[in-house]
Amino acid sequence: MPNTTSYAGRAVSTTGETFNKLTVSFWFKGMADPATSTQRSIWGLNDNSDSNRFFNLYFSSNGSLYGYWKQNEGLFFTLGTMQKFRDPNAWTHFLMVMDTTLGTAADRVKYYINGERITVFEDSLDTITQNASSNILINTDGRMWWGGAKTSGTFHYYDGSLSHCHMCVGYAYQADSFGETDATTGQWKIKTSPSVSYGTNGGFWFKDGNQFTDSSSNGNTLSTTSGSVTKTEDNPSNVFATLNALVNTSGDTNSLSNGNNTYTNQNYSYNTRSTLGMTSGKFYWEMKVNNASAVKVGVCTSQYDPSLDTDSSTAHYGGAGGGGVYVLMSNSTTTWQSTFSDTSKATGSYTNAIASTSSSILMGAVDVDANKLWVGVDGVWMNSGNPATGANAQLTFTNSSPDALHIMASHGDDSTQRSTKFNFGNGYFGTTAVSSAGINASGNGIFEYDVPTGFTALSTKGLNL
Repeated sequence: MPNTTSYAGRAVSTTGETFNKLTVSFWFKGMADPATSTQRSIWGLNDNSDSNRFFNLYFSSNGSLYGYWKQNEGLFFTLGTMQKFRDPNAWTHFLMVMDTTLGTAADRVKYYINGERITVFEDSLDTITQNASSNILINTDGRMWWGGAKTSGTFHYYDGSLSHCHMCVGYAYQADSFGETDATTGQWKIKTSPSVSYGTNGGFWFKDGNQFTDSSSNGNTLSTTSGSVTKTEDNPSNVFATLNALVNTSGDTNSLSNGNNTYTNQNYSYNTRSTLGMTSGKFYWEMKVNNASAVKVGVCTSQYDPSLDTDSSTAHYGGAGGGGVYVLMSNSTTTWQSTFSDTSKATGSYTNAIASTSSSILMGAVDVDANKLWVGVDGVWMNSGNPATGANAQLTFTNSSPDALHIMASHGDDSTQRSTKFNFGNGYFGTTAVSSAGINASGNGIFEYDVPTGFTALSTKGLNL
């Protein structure tokens, strides 16, 4: 999972390779801001000796996925999808295969998305001649990148998640080499160990728990060039909740980062929520904040409209037609209060609160069926609560909405900038791993503290336990 200032890469071998076939395959999930005007590169090759020679796969400002290859010798193409990849929750498989030996020009570069070939493009310029070959981009001065790329001397980053990334130099493989249709669900699913060849400088990276290790026989291990790349439990077989980049995060002072798990804002009018929703079950999550005052821990309905929010330290959320919000808010570093979508239920100071600081880890647990919410600080549940037994919940609410509940990301009632790092089970707060993983009886997710018995992470696996 790269962040906004990091990527993984490696220098190519000293021998280099001449090729007229190339296959690049990977699974990707989410971006911090799908509508950003900044180019977001996923993969690339570049020649350090000449900034005008590079190969790049990237997201444009409108969410289309583009391939762009530029070389001085005239080998050149640009190809952009009509599809806009703005879903912040779904994992998607992308395959690009190049084979210049083919007689039909349109077949020399092909895209596949979840096993389906793309034949209609937003932008297409293809001047690759038959049997053209190149060693320009993979040579003694070249580098290969994942999670970013260098084009025309400028670095571009991808702030999302990647999994099962392949580069096969000298080989043209089709989509069924890397995935297959599930016989039960009809969905495209991953082949975890495909039978393919990679060439000298190719490889297989980000497989399962392996981060930089090349899972092919080449030994082409990656390293970070700047910043950090963190491992995520999130994968195409078990999708974890992240924060929803499409829900009210606009504004100069509001942003998502670190694979949509870190929320920074400076205006309480902008909130967001988890991508996955809950209609039944018991779920646990953790948060680390840089300012313990006026931070909110809780859930909201999918009908919640932050534009109706008239928040103050004692006001309710949502309003008429806005859906429900059920949270506990730290009014200071030592005082907590409960807030509801129903003003008659709003309370003042919560007398059995536990003080928190900017170094604290906040814990949230919700029983969707019992409509109960617990909040903890640094491993201790407030109000002597016990989610495992259902005792002493901080909030017991009535969810009148037929819609699912979502974990809410929101901050206080002033203009102080705050940042909240969510751990939905990935085992990280931002780019920092949990210091000592607690017990998780469900085996779903990695958390700092023990997950209450009967509770689990908000993920596709957790929703089906």
